[in-house]
Amino acid sequence: MSILPKATYTFHAIPIKILTTFFTELEQIIPKLLYDFHPAHGRKMVAFAGWSLPVQYRDSHVDSHLHTLPHCSFFDVSHMVQTKILGCDWVKLMESLVVGDIAELRPNQGTLSQFTNEAGGIEDDLIVTSTSEGHLYVLSNACCWDKDLALMQGKVRELQNMGNDVSLEVVDNALLALQGPTAAQVLQAGVADDLKKLPFITSAVMEVFGNGVGILVPAAAAVHLAAALLENPEVKLAGLAARDSLRLEAGLCLYGSDIDEHTTPVEGSLSWTLGKRHQTAMDFPGASVIIGLLKGKVRQRRVGLTCEGAPVWVHSPILNMEGTVIGTVTSGCPSPFLKKNVAMGYMPSEYSRPGTPLLIEVWQKQQMAVVNKMLFVTTNYYTLK
Repeated sequence: MSILPKATYTFHAIPIKILTTFFTELEQIIPKLLYDFHPAHGRKMVAFAGWSLPVQYRDSHVDSHLHTLPHCSFFDVSHMVQTKILGCDWVKLMESLVVGDIAELRPNQGTLSQFTNEAGGIEDDLIVTSTSEGHLYVLSNACCWDKDLALMQGKVRELQNMGNDVSLEVVDNALLALQGPTAAQVLQAGVADDLKKLPFITSAVMEVFGNGVGILVPAAAAVHLAAALLENPEVKLAGLAARDSLRLEAGLCLYGSDIDEHTTPVEGSLSWTLGKRHQTAMDFPGASVIIGLLKGKVRQRRVGLTCEGAPVWVHSPILNMEGTVIGTVTSGCPSPFLKKNVAMGYMPSEYSRPGTPLLIEVWQKQQMAVVNKMLFVTTNYYTLK
């Protein structure tokens, strides 16, 4: 295989959505990348947030899911919002918008964070990486494309008018993801660097012929890179359906379902993303509300559920054992790995203890459910010992 242009890859764990088409107004900014690649592999398409996405390929989504857990699968996530924050004041910009401690990131280190509003709600979740090239690389959700860019561009203009050195650039590279326990092994064959030196949510720039857990690659090389990946028998294509069941088994949020502008990081069980220094300074949007919830009583919390009977779907009512509705399901599916129904939803804090018995209404019938830790299947994110 020929060596492809340099590509940056980043270890991350976020809900994955799959590329095919683009918003019409963005077609002059970003090429369609792998749009013509997917049909050759037997994909089934669905509409999502203005995109047409492969929901599965020739294999069923259950087969893709179960292949990913012991091996690895290739996802195209090029539709996600990729931006660079440049200039000497990029920390000031990003820390005015998110809950995380961006200034403390080391070069090539990333963090999961959230854009919040003044009411403490989550406008979007994102990954922010401090690159060795001296800028921030920001990855956020396609469904929030307009909102995220308007938020960042507005803050850029505000800071520039105050004399700060900061600017924003939309990135037009492809973004490919190889996820599963053998991903580093597959990629190692095509790079000179030692991938054992790169733990979870870090990045590096290197020449590759294969694909990485998350690779930012020039658009012209995307199809070549994808084809090289699939030459390895460890690798299979996976679509939107497998992405959804895998992220749910791992207890990960899907923006717009499990978290949104009306839920806070505390209610969403994402308090661990709040930077300690940021908490003390209380200098991010909605800080007074969010810190108040940390110190006081939380009205509702996101919890995990295992359920008997029929599969549980979004918006299914959650009831206590007396039959009173106390919450609602935000994500649910049959777990391919556990062979049981799993779900996430919001309910009052007094019902959030693991082991608490509850009821869920499905097709106007009540069936038993039990509060479970949201990590239904153990993840093995690679970290340095």
